[in-house]
Amino acid sequence: MIGSDIQSAQQRLYDFFLESVKTDPAAEVLATFRRLFVDYTQSTESDLPVALYTLVIKNDPQEFQFTLKRICYILINNWGLQRNVEAIRELIKTFEDRTLLRPGLSVVLKRLRGWMRAFVNSDDFKGLKLFAARYDETKHWSEHYTSYLLVPQYLNLENPLEQREAARTLSIELKEQFRFDLAMYTARSQFNLLTQSSPNPTLLGEAALNLVKLLLVKPGRFSYPNLANLFRQQVRNLAYQDYKRALLHYLAFALPRAPVSVALRQRLPEPVLNLYPRHNGERVDDAIALRTCNRVIDMLTTEDRQQPSRLFNLVLAQGNPLVLVILLLKVALYCPNVQAHLELRIADLIRYYEKLSQTDCNWVINFFEVFRVTFSVYAETTRYNLVQIRQESEQGAMPVDLDAYRVFSQRRQGLIYPTPEMIEAVAG
Repeated sequence: MIGSDIQSAQQRLYDFFLESVKTDPAAEVLATFRRLFVDYTQSTESDLPVALYTLVIKNDPQEFQFTLKRICYILINNWGLQRNVEAIRELIKTFEDRTLLRPGLSVVLKRLRGWMRAFVNSDDFKGLKLFAARYDETKHWSEHYTSYLLVPQYLNLENPLEQREAARTLSIELKEQFRFDLAMYTARSQFNLLTQSSPNPTLLGEAALNLVKLLLVKPGRFSYPNLANLFRQQVRNLAYQDYKRALLHYLAFALPRAPVSVALRQRLPEPVLNLYPRHNGERVDDAIALRTCNRVIDMLTTEDRQQPSRLFNLVLAQGNPLVLVILLLKVALYCPNVQAHLELRIADLIRYYEKLSQTDCNWVINFFEVFRVTFSVYAETTRYNLVQIRQESEQGAMPVDLDAYRVFSQRRQGLIYPTPEMIEAVAG
């Protein structure tokens, strides 16, 4: 249990910055933050250095880091609401101040700066930087996927509430922005109406539009959401062992034709059928179904959160990420509650590969791009439809002539892309 004096010191710091960020100019708040945590001078508000001194002298680095994190997210949350991007950037820059490299003369200052340097080298600071990276035009390739990298922050119950709220809010905002940009791009690119206001939000180039069309082509008589609904109805009363067999059939049904699809059909059954054997004779329920789907996701991504699974490596070695993404989509459409678990595993994969340059891991970046486009197309906030505008031409071995189709999308607010104005402009 935290000592009452530490709690009082923490609360004093929280209360001050929560009030200050709402009432004072950002420059003034940043100056106070710097004077307190970088310079540790007595020129700031009288009792703040006393509160910080109490925290440092107790020599509990974990409590200090928790306190520092929470203060940072109090500021980020409020500046985010104020759309004050520059203040967030300046807050991050504060930790780059070379003053922190100086040892300090007093015991308290030495300890404080040592803890500040440790924070800068921690995963917590890496997470903090995500809130500024979205505005950086020269960002690392992994930061294109900030919406997924934020997931571990808001799912971790040990993080401060402010951090979890900030991470969740920004993650949702980034996903919605990508979905909007994708809808605008697909609409305008079909009618040669691309402008600077509707750039391609993906790293796939012109292949992005054909990917969207390919995703909307029904795999047989039913769409992927319809298949998921049918499967959900069919397995309600099955014994668990029969349920696992049915799940394998559902996942294998109408996969894209590729050698890797055959390999997956051969290698996936054994680990799936061996899941939770003591439940084999029991009737399947929502809880065991969720646990099973989570484990299938692990098999297809990463099972230890440290490195990619064997199946993930197998699929990507074949150079066909769409097969793997379709499998993940099928699981998520059937069991929507796996979404957070799935995004957590995607974040693990991004962290694993982020040490590589974009040139060295283009193949896995291709997977991440196909993944986020696919899950944007099937997101609840946007509905895509594929409309045939002419008879398909003879394509030989090609199963579908994608040029014979146009994509129309509808946002939750009711706005449809391409708009009638777009179509009229081209027709005219």
